[in-house]
Amino acid sequence: MIKIVWSINDINKYQTGSLPDDAVKIETPQSVGDLMKKAVPIAAILCVFLFIAMLCKTIICKTVVISPIFILVGFTFGFLLLIIHEWLHGIVYPKGADVTIGRIKGKTTFVALASYPLKRNRFILMCLLPFVLGLVPFILFVISPAEFRVFNGLNFGMACMGMVSPFPDVFNVLAVLRNSEKSDSIMFYKNDMYKIS
Repeated sequence: MIKIVWSINDINKYQTGSLPDDAVKIETPQSVGDLMKKAVPIAAILCVFLFIAMLCKTIICKTVVISPIFILVGFTFGFLLLIIHEWLHGIVYPKGADVTIGRIKGKTTFVALASYPLKRNRFILMCLLPFVLGLVPFILFVISPAEFRVFNGLNFGMACMGMVSPFPDVFNVLAVLRNSEKSDSIMFYKNDMYKIS
């Protein structure tokens, strides 16, 4: 069941499911801030990819393909979709799982919190599903005519927000791929991530 809490004080309060005895901790950063810092290279790679895509479209079309002000409008709209980003994480969990979506108190960071074991492939899907909020506008940006500068700007801004904002989720996926087997289940417990064989 997904519930929304507008101000989350303590992540540990929401991620306290039943941790099996055979669960093995996967080493990850202990705080959201540390996770963000460790995952910055992923965000940088995604930003470079988006910049190269815009540059290639501009070179191929031999004209300016984006209205710059609408990049900011699209980025803002993408920011407003962060609650949908977290909801997309939540819908991957089965109905019996408790998923809490909310904003960390005092920050502009939204989170989806759950402490329920998911098979590794389903866990990866849960982490990466929000990419659709960036991939769809990115594809629209790539295929739309150069003359649609406003449309291109909106889509590019939304693509930037939608494809770069999941960078901590990509970090978690890489940690899971390095430290677990395909048959394992993965779950969050408090500030940590565990594999269950």
